[in-house]
Amino acid sequence: MKTLKLLLVFALSATVFTSCYTEEVVIFDDEPGISVNQLLNSYELWYINVNQTRGYGEVPFLQIGFTISFRNGVLYANNNLVGFGQQGNGFGIPIGVYEAYDMILDVNHDLDGFDTFDVFQVDNNTIELYNPATDTSYFLDGYQRSNFDYDFVFYDNIHYFLQEYEAWEKSYTSEFGVFNEFDEENYLQFLAGGNDSEFRSSQDANVSNPSHIQWDYTGIYGVGNIAGNLNLKNLTLDYDYFDNEFFELSVIDDGTIELYHADSGTVYEFKGRGYIEFLRTGTTSKVEGSVKTDTPKKRKQKSPKVDNPRESTRS
Repeated sequence: MKTLKLLLVFALSATVFTSCYTEEVVIFDDEPGISVNQLLNSYELWYINVNQTRGYGEVPFLQIGFTISFRNGVLYANNNLVGFGQQGNGFGIPIGVYEAYDMILDVNHDLDGFDTFDVFQVDNNTIELYNPATDTSYFLDGYQRSNFDYDFVFYDNIHYFLQEYEAWEKSYTSEFGVFNEFDEENYLQFLAGGNDSEFRSSQDANVSNPSHIQWDYTGIYGVGNIAGNLNLKNLTLDYDYFDNEFFELSVIDDGTIELYHADSGTVYEFKGRGYIEFLRTGTTSKVEGSVKTDTPKKRKQKSPKVDNPRESTRS
C-alpha cells in the first residue's frame, strides 16, 4: 500500500510539472524589413517640424528648409515661400546628393558639405534624423504632394515671405482714402536675422537698383492672424520714433502684396524687387543681378504640423 502511494505521488508530480511546461517556439522571418531608401521614398515630401527639434545644435539646411525630398540620390528642398508649391513641381530646388544604407543617411550639401544622420522611424509618417556631430534630432512628417497643404504653410509663415525680396516697391496707390503720411513711403524692406522682425522704409522714388535705396526710417514689424480668414493678415509697422501704422495684408501673387491702410482707407500695392534664394543660414543668393548678400536668415519658428492637408489653391 505504501509503495502504491509513492507511485501515485511520482505520477502526480510528473503530471503537474508536465502541465506547467510550455515550449517556446521562435519563428525567424526570412523576409527583410523596410530599407532606409524605401522609408525615405515612401513620401514625396518630408515637412521639417522644426518646433519639435531636440538638442542645442543646428544643421543649416534642415533649419531653414520647409520640406525636403529624396529623389534618386538627389536631395531637394523648399527653402523659400516664393514659388512654394510650384518650384520644381512642388519639390523645390536640388540642394545636394545623398546616400542611404543601414538606417544611415549621408548628405553632401552643395554649400554646407557633408553631414551624416541616424534614421529612425517614429510612426507611419514620421521619421527622426539624428545628427551625431551636433547631438540634435530633427523630426520630419511625410506627405504626398497631392495632400500637402502648401497654402497653409505659406500663409502661416508669411512673416518669412516678406523677407524674400531685397525691397518692396510701391506700384499702386488708390485714389480713394484719406491722405496720410504713409502715402510718401515708396519702399519697404523686411530684414532677416537678428530679431527677425526689423523693417526699413524709404521715400526714394524710381530707384533702379534696390541696393541703392536710401532708407529713411526703421522699426519693428509684426504679422498677425485674422480670425476666420487664413489668407488675410494684420501687418503692424512700429516705427522707432513715430506712431504705428496698421494694415490688412493680402498676397496677390508671389511677387505682389496688397496693403489696406486701416486708418485712411487707402489701398497700396507693392512689388518685390531683388528675389533672394535662401540656401543656408548666413548665406543668401540674390537671383536678380546675381548679387550676393550676407543677410542671415534663420527660421526660428515655423508652422506646426499640417493637420488637414489639402491641395494648393494659391495662384
